[in-house]
Amino acid sequence: MTGEPRVTIRDVAARAGVSRAAVSLAFNDKPGVSAATRARILGVARDMGWEPNRSAQARKRAGTGTVGLAICRPARQLGLEPFYMEFISGIESVLNERSSALLLRLVRDVDEEVELQRHWWRSGQIAGSILVDLRQQDARVVELPRIGLPAVAVGHPDLAGPFPAVWTDDASAVAEAVRYLAALGHTSVARVGGHAELGHSALRTEAFARTLRALDLSPDLQVATDFSGEQGASATRALLSGAVRPTAIIYDNDVMAVAGLSVAGEMGLRVPSDLSLLAWDDSQLCGLTQPRLSAMSHDVHAFGADVARRLFALLAGEGAVSRPARTPVLTPRGSTGPPPRRGV
Repeated sequence: MTGEPRVTIRDVAARAGVSRAAVSLAFNDKPGVSAATRARILGVARDMGWEPNRSAQARKRAGTGTVGLAICRPARQLGLEPFYMEFISGIESVLNERSSALLLRLVRDVDEEVELQRHWWRSGQIAGSILVDLRQQDARVVELPRIGLPAVAVGHPDLAGPFPAVWTDDASAVAEAVRYLAALGHTSVARVGGHAELGHSALRTEAFARTLRALDLSPDLQVATDFSGEQGASATRALLSGAVRPTAIIYDNDVMAVAGLSVAGEMGLRVPSDLSLLAWDDSQLCGLTQPRLSAMSHDVHAFGADVARRLFALLAGEGAVSRPARTPVLTPRGSTGPPPRRGV
């Protein structure tokens, strides 16, 4: 991937009119340069966007280098999210094969991640990055190619800009879920989704509405959340207390589906006799509930491994080739069945 040439210590020394040794002394706060010279060197380096490569030797020992991953999630929520635990596990399985390491940071927003990725790349802390939770008009796919950062985007190619993408066909999976529930006889199907600004949430939202129209089902009941169990429960209560109560609900992750199952019991509804619930991702949580949760099964560990392999292929010079991962498949269990008979 092309981009801005990486600034080196030689470039900084030339512009500051000093030796490379003086630049090193200034950044390490060692004696040998005056305070004025040190300030000038630091100012030049800052203007040029250069930072000392403190991990070059570590990267050399690590073989192919460290991989960066920044996630915009609160720490407590991330620890409860099976998707990212499995996804990171899949990445680590490939890194272990290559004696490489993962540099993981939690960020508040995309702007903070852009600055973090710049710092990681310019200071030589990473060999490449994995970009997750792509958004429409994502600043990362605009800003990061300019510095030449090698990265793989986890999301649809339409969202990934010049970066190679690895993605699942969420639209087809959503359509399969709705068609399955419709085949059981449900005419009022709702969806509890994730952040509205996320690219994959937007794709699922559109596919859900499109499939409802194709099957002549209504109304379009969708609620956006932050993927947490708390908001999943709140969304479920709102749907079940509304003027039109759905007989089936699809959730964008299994944490929210488990929360929804709890709310159904709280409101005196039997699953699946009164209400069918369908989860996403199909972590071990889905097998621990009673009844066990039906789900759109997704091998998230293998997905993470696919993403890591794609990044190493990019670093090996294979180019920006995008590849689809396996589409989630329906796994029916005890939480889905025909809708309740009206008037009985």
